[in-house]
Amino acid sequence: MRLSFLGGAGEVTGSCTLVEAGDARFLVDCGMFQGGHEAWAKNLAALDFDLHRLDFVLLTHAHIDHSGLLPRLAALGYGGPIHVTATTAELLEVMLLDSAHLQEKEAEWRWRHSDARRRHTMPPLYNVNQARICLSQLHTIAYETEFRPHPAVTCRFHDAGHILGSAIVDARVRTASGTRRLVFSGDLGQAASGLLPAPARIDSADVLLVESTYGNRLHRTPGETRAELVQAISGTLDRGNVIIPAFAVGRTQAVLYALAGLARAGSLPPLRVFVDSPMAEKATLITRRHLERLSPPVRELDDWMRRHPAELQLRYTHEVEDSIALNQIRSGAIIISASGMCDAGRIKHHLRWNLPRSECAVLITGFQAEGTLGRRLVDGARNVRIFNDDIAVRAQLHTIGGLSAHADRDGLLAWLRGFAHAPGRTFVVHGERDTAVGFGDTIKSELGWTSVEAPQRGDVHTIG
Repeated sequence: MRLSFLGGAGEVTGSCTLVEAGDARFLVDCGMFQGGHEAWAKNLAALDFDLHRLDFVLLTHAHIDHSGLLPRLAALGYGGPIHVTATTAELLEVMLLDSAHLQEKEAEWRWRHSDARRRHTMPPLYNVNQARICLSQLHTIAYETEFRPHPAVTCRFHDAGHILGSAIVDARVRTASGTRRLVFSGDLGQAASGLLPAPARIDSADVLLVESTYGNRLHRTPGETRAELVQAISGTLDRGNVIIPAFAVGRTQAVLYALAGLARAGSLPPLRVFVDSPMAEKATLITRRHLERLSPPVRELDDWMRRHPAELQLRYTHEVEDSIALNQIRSGAIIISASGMCDAGRIKHHLRWNLPRSECAVLITGFQAEGTLGRRLVDGARNVRIFNDDIAVRAQLHTIGGLSAHADRDGLLAWLRGFAHAPGRTFVVHGERDTAVGFGDTIKSELGWTSVEAPQRGDVHTIG
């Protein structure tokens, strides 16, 4: 059996692993690379193998760094099944169509700003029609339901607690030397977040791939996180605005429930909140259709929000004109917008207008990959480039790690302690190089596991 790490190894985006065992050949995730000037070229060069020999795809969840190249996979010739949870399928209908629209717009921009001789080499990664074709290939599977995507492979999806529909992939693969159990953690949620149930425990694996996004740090406690939010918001709204870059799926909803909880507790006054992301609105509607998947306290909070609309005055902006109008607000507004890493979408406009104002605040609530605008802000840049303009960074910057949908170092270790014994091989993925290597060392020292590796993109490992 061979594992080829095509992305999400030694880096956080582009998650994609090719598994070859006997006559079975499948992918786990097919994510888009994000961040930095080289991302587009990496996406264009990805999936460079014989797609016609691919039997099926297993998807851990809907986030674009795990799903964003699925339409390109289909456009390049893959016509087989893509197995997902039902809620992931709902979210993908929103996210992949939006991604395709962005691909078309970005290709149009590149065409307009490129030399005429290069224009034929700069197409979109995929278009909206190709994304629709990809969506028709989705096969939905319930949690804890065994399915057989290939005669030699049986699988189950377990709840990963990361976002709605997120799954741990549990695959048993029959090889010439016997059956091997492969477990792919996907992205694991943090049990203390309170939004979703804790990740399902797995007791054994022959081969384990575990994420390490926050494998080198600890999140603050829920109480500390609430105090951080109160301090950042209450000290800002009377003079300026609070800008919150947030991923449209998962993070926006977590932020909204966190704000509602503070308003209900009286820790903050009635709040005026704008969600400036059509995709985030659709994702929030999907979330509220699946309240049974959320934790009981969050279900109660959602009910409180419906009964007390004046305490959290929530407005979604649809048209571009409505988004532009937000930039005329000088104080008292909380603006939540995508993208979460600040590299695209409407958030860039809000940062353009509010970063230079010392009376405003920017709340970073998610991981910022290398090369992104969000990462430059977190790293302390005093000037950034937005829309070809140099923008001074005078706003107060707050990093609220406790709202992350990822488990931290101790959360990851707690999940790994659920294994009755060490897997035969453990691969630490979905983390920047130093983080993945460091977390691998932590696993060895804390758990006593010996066969732990941190692969890089392009590595191929043979499993006996």
